[in-house]
Amino acid sequence: MLMRKFARAQPLLRSLRTTTTPLTSRVQVRCLSQADVEDPNMNGGYINPPAEKRQFRDPYADWWDKQERRNYGEPVHEDNDILGMFSPEEYTHFKPGKGALLLGTFVATVLGLCAVVYQYYPDKPSAPRAFPGGLDIELGGEGTLHATSEEER
Repeated sequence: MLMRKFARAQPLLRSLRTTTTPLTSRVQVRCLSQADVEDPNMNGGYINPPAEKRQFRDPYADWWDKQERRNYGEPVHEDNDILGMFSPEEYTHFKPGKGALLLGTFVATVLGLCAVVYQYYPDKPSAPRAFPGGLDIELGGEGTLHATSEEER
């Protein structure tokens, strides 16, 4: 009976499989800029400067716009929103290998500290409290079922 259900479902699965499969298997990659593509008369003869992130320009140069590191009349790249100073900063302080080493060192240090604290942290007080009479009456008297065993007391 179970095999009959699978036999009936196979044509349905085949039809679904053909409709959900993408028609192209080519991976589409979005470029940072489409300035490299020849598009005659699309920008009115505007000269597109080379793509250079403003973050990497000299901050101490004599710029007309000091914050954006740009001179007056300088043509703006068509991807200015990506290349400007207000775009996300490109992280170049150190390479990924050194970052992984620093992260691993931090994790090992924290886990090592936890192990040392676990090893030397006392589980019980150094001198257990003793009461005169042992608090038998206060805890229910003789014959009461105790929560701890005799060895733990």
